[in-house]
Amino acid sequence: MVSPQIVARPFPAAPAQPTMAPRNQLPLGQILLEDGAVDPGNLLKASVMRGRQSSRLGQILLSQGWVTPEALLRALCRQWRTTALDPVKTPGDPRLIDALGTEFCLGHAILPWRRIGGVTWIATARPEAFADLVPGLPESFGQERMLLCSEDQIQAAILASRRIAMIRKAEMRVPAAESCRSRNEARTGRVALGAMAALALGLWLVPVAVLSVLTLWATLSLVAQSGLKLAAFVATRRIRAEERSHSEDMAQGRIARQEMTGPLPVVSVMVPLFRESDVAGKLVGRLSRLDYPRELTDILLVIEASDHVTQNALKGARLPGWIRVVEVPNGPIQTKPRALNYALNLCRGAIIGVWDAEDRPDPDQLHTVARRFHFAPADVACLQGALDYYNPRTNWLARCFTIEYAAWFRVILPGVARLGLVVPLGGTTLFFRRDALEQVGAWDAWNVTEDADLGVRLARRGWRTEIIDTTTDEEANCRALPWIKQRSRWLKGYAMTWGVHMRDPRALWRELGPRRFLGFQIQFLGSLSQYLLAPILWSFWLLSLGLPHPLREPLAGIWGGYAIPALFGTFVVSELLSIGVGMWAVRGDKHRHLMYWVPSLHLYFPLGCLAGWKAIYEVVVKPFYWDKTAHGIYDAADAEVTIPQATVSIPLLGQIGDPVPAKRPVAPAAPLDLAASQAAPVRKTA
Repeated sequence: MVSPQIVARPFPAAPAQPTMAPRNQLPLGQILLEDGAVDPGNLLKASVMRGRQSSRLGQILLSQGWVTPEALLRALCRQWRTTALDPVKTPGDPRLIDALGTEFCLGHAILPWRRIGGVTWIATARPEAFADLVPGLPESFGQERMLLCSEDQIQAAILASRRIAMIRKAEMRVPAAESCRSRNEARTGRVALGAMAALALGLWLVPVAVLSVLTLWATLSLVAQSGLKLAAFVATRRIRAEERSHSEDMAQGRIARQEMTGPLPVVSVMVPLFRESDVAGKLVGRLSRLDYPRELTDILLVIEASDHVTQNALKGARLPGWIRVVEVPNGPIQTKPRALNYALNLCRGAIIGVWDAEDRPDPDQLHTVARRFHFAPADVACLQGALDYYNPRTNWLARCFTIEYAAWFRVILPGVARLGLVVPLGGTTLFFRRDALEQVGAWDAWNVTEDADLGVRLARRGWRTEIIDTTTDEEANCRALPWIKQRSRWLKGYAMTWGVHMRDPRALWRELGPRRFLGFQIQFLGSLSQYLLAPILWSFWLLSLGLPHPLREPLAGIWGGYAIPALFGTFVVSELLSIGVGMWAVRGDKHRHLMYWVPSLHLYFPLGCLAGWKAIYEVVVKPFYWDKTAHGIYDAADAEVTIPQATVSIPLLGQIGDPVPAKRPVAPAAPLDLAASQAAPVRKTA
């Protein structure tokens, strides 16, 4: 039996100089070949891949499925002259984990196991980095002896003893002053009831005065939003002109393309799932299109412990080595941001991303993200990609939804980012520098539009968001009731986000500055006001039909009778601006067929009024209720990526022991290893 590695703790005055047992001089690859654990051809390919990036040889072999975890662990034990630990059979002392902190242990893939006779035994999955960790360990640890353990075993052992503490921290990660969890629900209810009573009383006693005030506010918010839209449109046009000029200069050789000088980073992308019954085949098929190196790709499927639908869908799947499943424990709330906060602890990458269950990202998206972060200024914390839809022809609602999103992600958001304003992030195709994300407290577990809130908190701390030219296709919401539910959740989150950040307006003004503070009001309060007060503005079309209106006579006496024409002019200019932005957004080949439908958005947005009032109702009575958007209505786009389930179970990170039992039997399919889907992209069929 080989002896464990020993690291002696030096005297405090001396630098840390670990004394370790002599390491086997044979390289890891040679040991694996001697053990017959790897094919020589695969080892050669892995060695070539390692030369182009800063990934460990073992990680490359594991991610490609060229070596088993057990064989790799045996070879590492020979190389480092130490022994392997099975923390399931011999659990450690959780107090040692607390001494270092769960984040530190998970981030460095170490498990402080036991302290015996003045010696602390520590298992690691990265033995080559163990000596560098010694200076950061507590003096109370004394001497350290290195054991070996796989990274999955380390994570499982830490979760087994510290799962509850981790989920509580995930729920409280954002400071109370900036979180929705500290809202006074009783006071909010009283304020809402008081405002409704005052409005009803005002409309009864002085209806003209109340309608005049509401009309003035609705008109001012309309003008402000139109102004912001116009400014964003002009800024986006400038961006496109600069990009064309840059491309021409590169084509003519006047400037050279910048090349990355450093290795590609590990990118972790979390995919939160909830009640997804057909996730194994379709989702893995979409993600298998990615052309980023598999050993640098870390995909986490994040599921809830109580979500038996998704658990059953995954139960019969053998996922490739670069896709893992993380199970989130139950708690007082069940939201997407809570799950993301929990899974963040288990991510390996320095870049953290988020996709939705139905997403189909561009194959080169991770390359685009890694390249942009490499060249971006240090204050760029977030990259937001564009969302598009693969089913715009389903019906009229899907067409309008596609046009709206094209205008938002192709025109408004790039312009807002260029103007230096707060960027309300979307819920998917988001990528962060991990240190910046953790510095701002990650996501607010109690906010139902955690993405927009995170965008505000990033801006308050001086971080910037950039919009990058990469697209993720989703399924457009093509049914009226689900559309209203989804939009009401977004608007509820906007209302809660505005309320949280306006608790201290002076602090918000100081941190954002006057221009971004004003932009924040237009983006959040102005948007919500437009949805809620739209019927008041629509009512003025009665004047064009010669029908009576309560404000006809008061308006006729303002500005010498020009108030009504000015009001109608504002409406028309606003509509023309929206039509122009929409047509410019869908001018490309992919969505050019939607140009004729852009004017019909005038009939599309009234659904938003219903969603707005539903949102205000829920802000008062059920603020943390998550109205899930139903997907899977349109399946044709996924025909080319559907993969039958295999019959081998996979363990879930977050639980120890057997996989979650299925609630109903799963019919066996043709035995197919989903890991094989990483070999080549799945070809589209007719």
